[in-house]
Amino acid sequence: MRYFLILICTFTFTFMAYGQKVLTLNEAINIALQRNTTLQKATNNLQASESNVKAAYGNFLPSINASGSWNWNRNVQKGGSYSIGGYVLTNPSVTTESRNYRAGATWSLDLFDGLSNYATLSQSKNNLESAQLQLENLKQNTVFQTMSLYYTVVNNKQLMNVKEDNLKWNKQNLETVTERNKLGAVTLADVYSAQVQEGNAQLDLITAKNNFETSKSNLLYFLGLNVLENYTLSDSLTNTELSILNSSMSSEYQNISQLVNEALSNRSDYKSAKLDFDSAENGITIAQSGYFPSLTNTLGYNFNSDEVKDLFEYPSYSIGLTLSVPIFSGFSTENRVEQAEVNAMNKKVDMEDLERQIKQNIQTTYLNLQAAEQGLAVSKNTVQSSNENLKTSQEKYSLGSGTLLDVLTASYNYTNARTNYINAQFQYIVLNEQLKYYLGVLDYKKYEPQQ
Repeated sequence: MRYFLILICTFTFTFMAYGQKVLTLNEAINIALQRNTTLQKATNNLQASESNVKAAYGNFLPSINASGSWNWNRNVQKGGSYSIGGYVLTNPSVTTESRNYRAGATWSLDLFDGLSNYATLSQSKNNLESAQLQLENLKQNTVFQTMSLYYTVVNNKQLMNVKEDNLKWNKQNLETVTERNKLGAVTLADVYSAQVQEGNAQLDLITAKNNFETSKSNLLYFLGLNVLENYTLSDSLTNTELSILNSSMSSEYQNISQLVNEALSNRSDYKSAKLDFDSAENGITIAQSGYFPSLTNTLGYNFNSDEVKDLFEYPSYSIGLTLSVPIFSGFSTENRVEQAEVNAMNKKVDMEDLERQIKQNIQTTYLNLQAAEQGLAVSKNTVQSSNENLKTSQEKYSLGSGTLLDVLTASYNYTNARTNYINAQFQYIVLNEQLKYYLGVLDYKKYEPQQ
């Protein structure tokens, strides 16, 4: 029977382990880059931008049209009778038919349109490059958001482990105090205090588990995965994350001014904003083309015949130049120019506002990262000192020279120190990645699937 139970337990644990799906940070980012709907829409929009560039080049090419027609006409003239010198003459009805065949080709080329075609080409190129940069920024944003959500899950998992350890310690402490009370070594009040502390530890663990499951659900939802499926995330730090914790940001990042200059030269969204402003200025040129005359060249090559066999026997040729000079357009051209100029001014405001936002983000993150680095060192030392204090308090209480309150306070301080240290670790890691994102150097390409 014992071997049967061992076999059942082994099978159960094996099945549970097989049913769980291990999700690493790299896999999570890879999934996000493939399933993010915003990225998919931005990728689709690139095709439209590429088509616009092709159409802009087409403005410099002639438009050629071929046409053909066939007409059939039938005319019936009514007959009648009339009298001449006593004689009645009859005029019969007459039916006539005619057919006409036409074929031809026309060529039309805009020789000058107020430089609108050149501005349209430049605008379409700027829009395409801007769309590509926006897609790059979206990928960097997706990578950082995935990192932030993933680290939140791992952080909560480690905090849950701390609460589990705290509950185990309080259970053991309650058992010890209870036994010592039976022996008359401690008062009943100590037993009640230990029971209260053990109950608080249970509540803390319940809250920690709920935070962990909620954060994991948020991550799976962001990745487009089924939140009800069982995914396992490692709660240990990788070599990359450990190297971040062991590095000093003060040596890697010198000053804020240098970071701002680096961000303005690397940020894809800022480059995109500058291109949007250039496109808006192209829009002014396009609108102003309405003030200039336009010159169009046309060529024609046509055939006309009553018989199909003679259609191409008598061709006709035509060539022409059309000059159109705008005199008054009901203020429509002036309105288009005004709207284009306002759009350009707004794009410039957007670009300047983004520049200010970049400076603020860099400064805030830089200062937070400095504080997090100092807090990380302090919290690490606090864990060590609080652990030693707990051991000392337990020894004193065992020898009768200390109180249970001292032990419980030391235990609370140790648990709180471990919690703060874990939070400080992940805060430092996330801020480090956030600064890379704000600098525009967060590498997303290494997470994309290999083609």
